[in-house]
Amino acid sequence: MAFIRKRRQEQQQLYSKERFSLLLLNLEEYYFEQHTANHVLKKNNTDRSLRKVRGSLKICSKSVIFEPDEISHPIIKIPLRDCIKIEAPEDCERNPFTRGTLGTISIISNQAFLTKEQNIIAPFKTERGKTEYVFELDVSGKAEDVIHTLHQLYRASHLDKLGDQAAMITAILQSRLARASFDKNRFQNVSETLHMECKAEMVTPLVTNPGHVCITDANLYFQPLNGYPKPVVQVMLHSVRRIYKRRHGLLPLGLEVFCTENDLCSDIYLKFYNTQDRDDAYFYVATYLENHVAEQAAESYMLQWQRGHISNYQYLLHLNNLADRSCNDLSQYPVFPWIIADYSSSELDLTKPETFRDLSKPIGALNKERLERLLERYQEMPEPKFMYGSHYSSPGYVLFYLVRVAPEYMLCLQNGKFDHPDRMFNSIAETWKNCLDGTTDFKELIPEFYENDASFLVNNLNLDLGRTQGGKMVENVELPPWASDADDFLQKSRDALESQYVSEHLHEWIDLVFGYKQKGDEAVAAHNVFHPLTYEGGVDLNRIMDPNERVALLTQILEFGQTPKQLFVTPHPQRIVPKFKSLSRASSCSISITESPVSPGEESFEDLTEESITLAWNNITKLKLQEQHKIHKGAVTGIAVSSNKSSIFSTSQDSTLKMFSAESKIIKRSVSFSSMALSSCLILPGDTSVICSSWDNNIYFYSVAFGRRQDTLIGHDDAVSKICWHNDRLYSASWDSTVKVWHCVPEELLGTKKHFELLAELEHDVSVNTIHLNEAHTLLASGTKEGTISIWDITTATMLHQLACHIGTVFDAAFSPDSRHLLSTGEDGSFKVIDVQTGMIISSLASEQPQRCFKWDGNTILSGSQSGELLVLDILEGKIVERIKGHTGPVTSMWMNEQCNSIITGGEDRQIMFWKQQY
Repeated sequence: MAFIRKRRQEQQQLYSKERFSLLLLNLEEYYFEQHTANHVLKKNNTDRSLRKVRGSLKICSKSVIFEPDEISHPIIKIPLRDCIKIEAPEDCERNPFTRGTLGTISIISNQAFLTKEQNIIAPFKTERGKTEYVFELDVSGKAEDVIHTLHQLYRASHLDKLGDQAAMITAILQSRLARASFDKNRFQNVSETLHMECKAEMVTPLVTNPGHVCITDANLYFQPLNGYPKPVVQVMLHSVRRIYKRRHGLLPLGLEVFCTENDLCSDIYLKFYNTQDRDDAYFYVATYLENHVAEQAAESYMLQWQRGHISNYQYLLHLNNLADRSCNDLSQYPVFPWIIADYSSSELDLTKPETFRDLSKPIGALNKERLERLLERYQEMPEPKFMYGSHYSSPGYVLFYLVRVAPEYMLCLQNGKFDHPDRMFNSIAETWKNCLDGTTDFKELIPEFYENDASFLVNNLNLDLGRTQGGKMVENVELPPWASDADDFLQKSRDALESQYVSEHLHEWIDLVFGYKQKGDEAVAAHNVFHPLTYEGGVDLNRIMDPNERVALLTQILEFGQTPKQLFVTPHPQRIVPKFKSLSRASSCSISITESPVSPGEESFEDLTEESITLAWNNITKLKLQEQHKIHKGAVTGIAVSSNKSSIFSTSQDSTLKMFSAESKIIKRSVSFSSMALSSCLILPGDTSVICSSWDNNIYFYSVAFGRRQDTLIGHDDAVSKICWHNDRLYSASWDSTVKVWHCVPEELLGTKKHFELLAELEHDVSVNTIHLNEAHTLLASGTKEGTISIWDITTATMLHQLACHIGTVFDAAFSPDSRHLLSTGEDGSFKVIDVQTGMIISSLASEQPQRCFKWDGNTILSGSQSGELLVLDILEGKIVERIKGHTGPVTSMWMNEQCNSIITGGEDRQIMFWKQQY
């Protein structure tokens, strides 16, 4: 649980036994320094004798805080704005209260707050009336400096305008930072090389702590100006796994560093005073790391999620992280959706659609009657218009859910008070009902609802949260009837989040919160319009010169909540959800179990085949070269194998078609149709004919039985680059910028002449270099010499998507076995994965050199590279997992059998190589 883990980390730090924390400060307040001191008290109004309470005096930008050593005494917080006089008493003879003392500071105030008496977390007690507080510093010589500082801060606190106050406090802070520097004696090793040093603030929820950042060749250091919570925070660079630039306070000043792969809780979050310092720090940390996970695009996780390699929960965490959501910033806390809509049944049925919230609509649009009222107001509203007067995520909402585990944060946010008991998080069902019916309540959930720590639902701290108007004490959160306890509630919430229904619909919610329905006309159509100030770019703080307007605007934005950074501008792809054949696991909500009925025998055969293919791909790194033969005088361009695997046909730029015997290891036939190169070949069902495409603009049919050219199709105006065949249809790609679809009359297949009918012509702007059919033979992908990929519906001869994917020629493209994704590779050395449904590039993987051809199963790629190696790449992990030595030049052609355990490659070295898996 991100928030709770962060709290526990803080409690484990040095000085964790202190009752003082930065949460005792006001929002936007700084803690400057502390001094060991005594609080001097009169025993009573008539007795002149004095009593001293030992403790620590904290000087902060808007208050003075005294923390007694004994927990039986409360912490005293004296706001500087309520002070009447701050001085060092001069006439000790006439003032018996301070007689005979040195280093004494007297503060006369109209108001002070008391808290943490007996170390109990509770609302602040207010001590009103003119009162003198006298503190005696251990180091008497410091009194004059402390009083001077307090006078400066006193003047700042009494300025009329908040902007002027902030400006003066900032000037004081920057002056103190300028007079100090990072203590190099704090380096872990004297041999460390310094890369950079600058001023910054460490960010934790609701508070920031100023100090100095220092980056060496081994460590990232932060030294707080006040030495709190410890003198130096150190992060070893070799342990860093992820680093992200952040938007903080609407400005690009944040940097968050993680030493874990998947945790939402970072190791340090820094806010710099200018973007250049932030970018320099990012550079020095990121370039050092070999295992660095760079700022990735959201697409980098999309393929993993689609294919079930990461859960719905993990994917939402990644999206939140990439959208600048952080558990260190409560105005940008990670946002998760309400999933369950049934909080009244005794049993939770995850097979019923009505159990779930409609994920295609924002919270505000779930209640039709409420939405109609909101839309009426929206239509009458002057520009800029918004539909909802509150946001779905804000600091107040986060702490509404977490008050039982983070009460000090609530007290900090609400000036020392808890919320009214009737407005507290009392019941799951009531909270959901209010989100549906309330006029101003549109809040979503937080990650904690889908984790495994239920303490935020239970009052384990025995907090006195008050009594409702009905007389009921606020204790544990009331759970729905279907949950036996808090742990059971979280388990069932997690089950719901990972359910089939949610997996099929989660992309709709992502469109609203992170995607293309977040802004613009699509947001209006989806009833998803919030206040303009909540959106990234809604206001440019750098252009607001008036400090008062700037502070007021920033405070409004941070308290109201912020919309996540937009990650997608096109519809998000749907998750690939298997249609379970077992009725016990299938949904009962009229979802088709299978597309067509299958017999038990057929099903088991399919499962066995699928299992063997999966096994083969899992062991694809164990390919071993069996034999190799130099059978051409030019680069091998195409490989086809007869159904009984006895004959291997290959084409080459040497203009020949060769038939090689797998048994006798000799060339059985060599045919030349023209003097021009042949570009590809395929063998027709029944092994009767081989078709070859040629650079001479023609397509040749060769009869295996008669050993001669059977027919010639003169179908293009430039070189034919690639051909495909299915069900008496021939698909031909050409440098003449077309892909043509031909129908071959079946009854004439075995005749001396064939009749071809042109069914469709798919026009492109430039030369087409490669094509591929999906397994259902309904889609065709084409790749051009200028890097463009097009996806066509060949049943209607219409283009579905066109994307600029590569720089230079597309060498190869292929659909995944389930036709959900298309993989392409090109001259630029990159692989791109495209979601076929949406046309979105959802993953990209770079290699050191161009990959000329490949095979893949949707997760793993076997590619032939420019260097002659065979590479095995994990597209989900985004890395090369194996390099297999092969050809002495580029691998230009690849064939794989149906079981995926036998491969033949051809290269520019004029060889064909036979590969087998060896376990």
